[in-house]
Amino acid sequence: MNNQEKIALAKNALVNVARGGAAAFIAMLLPPFLTRLMSSDSYGAWSLVLQISAFVGYLDFGLQTAIGRFFAQARENRETQHRDQIVNTSVTLLVAAGVVGAIGCATLAYLMPRIFHQIPSSLLRDARLSLIFVGVSLAVGLPASVFNGIFVGLQRYEIPAVVIGCSRLLSAVLVIAIAKYGGNLAMMGVVVAAINVMSYVLQYVLYRKFAPRVRFSWGFVSRNTAHELFDYCMSLSIWSFAMLLVSGLDVSLVGYFEFDKVAYYSVAATLVLFVAGLQNALFHVLIPSTAILQARGNSGELGSMMITSTRYGSFVLLLVGLPLMLAAKKVLTVWVGPAYAVEGARILQVLTVANMIRLSSVPYVMTLVGTGQQRLVTVTPILEGVTNLLVSVVAGSFFGALGIAIGTLVGGFVGVMGNLVYNMPRTVDFKFKIADYVRDGLFRPLICALPLLLVVFSFRIMEIPLLSLGYMSVGAAIVATCLLVWYFGLAESEREKLRSYCIAIETR
Repeated sequence: MNNQEKIALAKNALVNVARGGAAAFIAMLLPPFLTRLMSSDSYGAWSLVLQISAFVGYLDFGLQTAIGRFFAQARENRETQHRDQIVNTSVTLLVAAGVVGAIGCATLAYLMPRIFHQIPSSLLRDARLSLIFVGVSLAVGLPASVFNGIFVGLQRYEIPAVVIGCSRLLSAVLVIAIAKYGGNLAMMGVVVAAINVMSYVLQYVLYRKFAPRVRFSWGFVSRNTAHELFDYCMSLSIWSFAMLLVSGLDVSLVGYFEFDKVAYYSVAATLVLFVAGLQNALFHVLIPSTAILQARGNSGELGSMMITSTRYGSFVLLLVGLPLMLAAKKVLTVWVGPAYAVEGARILQVLTVANMIRLSSVPYVMTLVGTGQQRLVTVTPILEGVTNLLVSVVAGSFFGALGIAIGTLVGGFVGVMGNLVYNMPRTVDFKFKIADYVRDGLFRPLICALPLLLVVFSFRIMEIPLLSLGYMSVGAAIVATCLLVWYFGLAESEREKLRSYCIAIETR
C-alpha cells in the first residue's frame, strides 16, 4: 500500500469515526432530555419501538457491505459492467427485503400486546402506530442503502457521514421538541419516518452528482450476479442473524421479562453502543482497503495490517470503556439522573465489559469481510448468538434486566474464544500467526493499562477510598501507563513517525 493509499485509509477512518461519533453523540443527546420529559414507561415503550423497528435493518443481509467491496474491486479492475450488475441486482433483492420488512413491522405492531403483556394499555395504541411509521420508513431505506454502498466503494465516506449525521441530528431535535410540548409516541414516529425518507432522497441526489456513470436498468439484473452476492452474503447474513441474537433482542427481552426496567437498560445500552459504534466506524474502512490489497496478492501486508489494527482497537476499547465501567454510577447520574443511575449502573458495567471483550475482534472480522473469507467463519457467530440468547433467557427469568446483560458477557467470551480456536486456524489469503495476534493485538494494550487497573482494583474491588491512595499514586499510574504505551504499546516505526510529526509541527 503506497503513501497515498495510506493517507486515504486514514482519512476514511477519521471520517467514519466522525460519522460514528456524530451518531453516538446524537444517540447520547436524546436520553438526558427524554428521560426528564417522559415517564419511565413512555421512554421504555419508545425504546422498544426503536429496537423492534431496527429488526428491518437485519434484512439487509450484508448487501450494502457487499456493494462497497465489489464496487471497490470492480473500480480497481475497471470492470464497469460487473459493477452495474452488482448494483442493480442488489437493488432488486433489497426491494424484496423491504416489502418483507414492512409486513413484518405491521405484524409485530399487531402482536405487541401479546408479546409485551406488561406494557401499559394507555401507551399501546401510540406505540403500535409509532412502530409502523418507523419500521416502514426503514423498510423503504433498504433499497436506498445501495447509494451508501456505492459511496463506500468510491471511498467517499464523507458523503453518507454528512447525510446520515445531519438527518439524525434533525430527527433528535424534533423528537425532543415533541416530547417537550406533550406530543405522543405516534407523533415521534411520524417525525422519525419523515426524516428517514428525506435522507434517502438526498442520498439519491448525491449519487447522481458523484457517481453518474453507475447505471440503473433491469437489463443489469443478473441471476449469476445474484448467486455471487448470495455466496458472499450468506455468511454475512449468518453474522447478521447472530448479531440480532447478541444485541438486537436485549431490550425486547427486558420488555418481556421486566418491562419496568426497559428504560434503565436502554440508557445503559445506549452508552455501550457509543463504544461499539466508535469501534465499527473506525475499522469499517478496512473493507475496501483489504479488498484492494487482496487483489494485489499482498497477503503478508494484510496480516500485518489486521494485527496492527487489532492493537489500535484494543487501545480504543480500553480508553473509552474503562471510564464507563469504573464510573458507571457517576456517569449515569450526570447524564440521565440519579434514579437511572441506581437502576442502571450495574447493567452498564456488565455490558461495557462484555462489549470490550467481543469488540476486540472487529478488525479481524472486517479483514475477513474485505478479503471475502467471511464464509469460512459462520459457526462462531452463531455459537455466540445462541449462547447469548440462551443465557439471557435463563438468567433473565431469574435476574431480569441484569441477567440479560450477563448473557451478552458470556456470549462475548464464547465468540472471542471461537475466533482463536476455530476461525483463525482456517483463515487464508492473509498471513499471520495467532500467537502474534494474541501477544501484539490483545496483550500489549492490556499490559499498558495494568497500572491504572491496579489503582482501580484497589479502590473499587478492595473498597479502599481513592483519597487514601493519594493523588500521587493515581498520577504515578497514569505516567506509568503513558510510558508503557510509548515504549511497549507502540512499535519503533510508529514512535519514529510520531517524532517526525512533532518535529514538523515545531518547525512550522
